[in-house]
Amino acid sequence: MFTAVVGTVFIAAGAFWLSFTSLADLARRSGLGAEQAWAWPLIVDGIIVVATVAVVVLAGSRGAWYPWALLFAGALISVTGNALHAIVTANSEVPLVLAAAVAAVPPLVLLAITHLTSVLAHHATVSAVAEPVPPLQYEVVVTEAPTTALTAEPGTAAELSASGWSNRAIAQHLGVHPSTVGRWLRDRVGTVPQEELAEGS
Repeated sequence: MFTAVVGTVFIAAGAFWLSFTSLADLARRSGLGAEQAWAWPLIVDGIIVVATVAVVVLAGSRGAWYPWALLFAGALISVTGNALHAIVTANSEVPLVLAAAVAAVPPLVLLAITHLTSVLAHHATVSAVAEPVPPLQYEVVVTEAPTTALTAEPGTAAELSASGWSNRAIAQHLGVHPSTVGRWLRDRVGTVPQEELAEGS
């Protein structure tokens, strides 16, 4: 990442310098003084750099159309200015189309490299801020199930039956059907050891 950013910065600086000198000379030839001509390419190519960074930062937002408009306008002015400068200063041995095409490369490279640098820097920032999310840890706590009324009712039904209660009375007392009480009592009798049955008889 560091090598890529450094490389793009050097390429962008070279493209900016070539475009800057061409546009500054074109501004002087257009009538601006030498003390003012340097500001014109700085403004034109500066728009490309700033707008490209803004496009990356505002990607996906509703206001991203404005830096895109500035980016295209600045690129168009810069490419046109460099091409016109090449046509004005070209000698008879070089075709005008070739001179204009060569002159248009630096501003286009400046546009592409600036965007690439912004993307790399934004990616590096996002990667540095993002932290890995630790896996969720669950603690399993095993507790004994509390004794509910359902587990206590068969024993209660057996005790009431031993006290002389009828199945219907037990069912009304426990809020269940009489057949349920009968099944509880049958199951209860089935689980009683034979010694207890013998003693009870």
